[in-house]
Amino acid sequence: MHNNFFLKSTLVLSCIVLLCSCDKEYNGIGDELIGENHFDFNKYTSNVIAYNQKIDPIQSNGLEVNALGILDDAAFGTTTANFATQLVLPSVNPTIGANPEIESVVLTIPYFSTLKSTDTDGNNVYELDSIYGPSDAKIKLSVYESGYFMRDLDPVGGFQQAQKYFTDQNSDFNDRKVGNRLNDAADAIQNDAFFFDKAEYVESTTDADGKVTKTRKVPGMRLNLNKAFFKTKIIDAVASGKLATNDVFKDYFRGLYFKVEKSGSSPSNLAVLNFASGQITIKYKEDLSTTTSGVTTVSRVEKSILLNMSGNTVSLLDQSNVNTAYTNATNSPNVTLGDEKLYVKGGEGSMVILDLFSTAGELETIRNNGWLINEANLVFHVDASAMAGSYEPNRIYLYDLNNNRPVVDYFNDQTESLDTKKSKLIFDGVLNKATGANGRGLTYKIRITNQVRNLIRNADSTNVKLGVVVTEDINKMISYKLKTANAFTSQAPKASVMNPLGTILFGTNIPIGTANYDKRLKLEIYYTKPN
Repeated sequence: MHNNFFLKSTLVLSCIVLLCSCDKEYNGIGDELIGENHFDFNKYTSNVIAYNQKIDPIQSNGLEVNALGILDDAAFGTTTANFATQLVLPSVNPTIGANPEIESVVLTIPYFSTLKSTDTDGNNVYELDSIYGPSDAKIKLSVYESGYFMRDLDPVGGFQQAQKYFTDQNSDFNDRKVGNRLNDAADAIQNDAFFFDKAEYVESTTDADGKVTKTRKVPGMRLNLNKAFFKTKIIDAVASGKLATNDVFKDYFRGLYFKVEKSGSSPSNLAVLNFASGQITIKYKEDLSTTTSGVTTVSRVEKSILLNMSGNTVSLLDQSNVNTAYTNATNSPNVTLGDEKLYVKGGEGSMVILDLFSTAGELETIRNNGWLINEANLVFHVDASAMAGSYEPNRIYLYDLNNNRPVVDYFNDQTESLDTKKSKLIFDGVLNKATGANGRGLTYKIRITNQVRNLIRNADSTNVKLGVVVTEDINKMISYKLKTANAFTSQAPKASVMNPLGTILFGTNIPIGTANYDKRLKLEIYYTKPN
């Protein structure tokens, strides 16, 4: 009995010692489990200096998605998004038979959509995603042959660097467009009154026995292009070897230029599209000769040639009617005290620069106190009145501006999802909305616990400047070049160029006692004191 009691007592004492030892070191495994329940942690709010910075023309070639259309935004101004792409032959050097005659040339680009319901007859109802503007909006859409050759490599770099194209190059492509527009059908919805239609496309075919088969396709852009042009440009050019290789083909047919304009007095809208999933289908008939028992017969057979939109691409953006407050804030930032309002806009837009622990001696005081940092968040409040009526970006992204790379908390977050909008949810940056079907944005929160820990634990760690931008895809980490470097950086995250939206946030230079003082940007640190 005594030996058993001694063994139990020793075991209990060992557990107590182990727990006490563990309390001296922070257990990072539970970091993501803290959430909004901070138990008995102490809270410290550190002042931040945050100011605006304009992102002038920026590299915009090779984006995964591109904007097309016109977005009128009272908070920022008007964004006009044109687009250019090379065309690629998935099968080069096609063989064309005798007497070819084109039946149709159709350009298709699927929209981002979600299937909402299907009735008993198989008819599908879809909801479109990434369309910004009134649902009844129309734009004038013109698709031209491009005369601007997009090189793969930059000759200035000694053919060692990929060629870069920038958001402000619309005039280069517009001035070199060739001939008349190709989407010249009589139906105005194909051009002068184009709209992003959410209806599925249903195609019916009838076989020799009279059986009707319906083929259903998701909503998408579907334009009938000029048949005579493609007869000359594609079918008749096969014999001359212009379709022998894609290198030859891309020099011969330099691609398409998508130009958008206002459609009369109609309101406009803008879509984000995956152009790489688009293609042009040329359907034609040719003679097929067959010989049976010495008798030759000629019949007409249907064939097709595909052109993919997977070559070099560039997003061409123009800003007009720019909001005066936005212009003033981005042209004259207060880099010493910070700005009262922060403007974060994608495309050829703007970003925010942050300086943490700007109070003299603040970091040293925290180090001397020996705090154990449990969690640290940057909390941005949306200026709801300034953003009323504007579309809000779903996510913002914070990164190390000095080195143009993610912060350590980004890398530590291993949450993944097939839906890229749900990746890195611990790192966060997702818009927190008010409850209700049409709830507006309230805050964005970004967790930088390990970034703060490193600064406190390691006196030799560099307190880098941080950048904040909107993002279309949190998984895209690489940066794109600014055409002209500004005082703080020569590049910005690629994913911010892909997103056409912007948001207005409360900054840090808000006078005490004013209505929005409590909504100023904060660095909230939760900590435990040492024993």
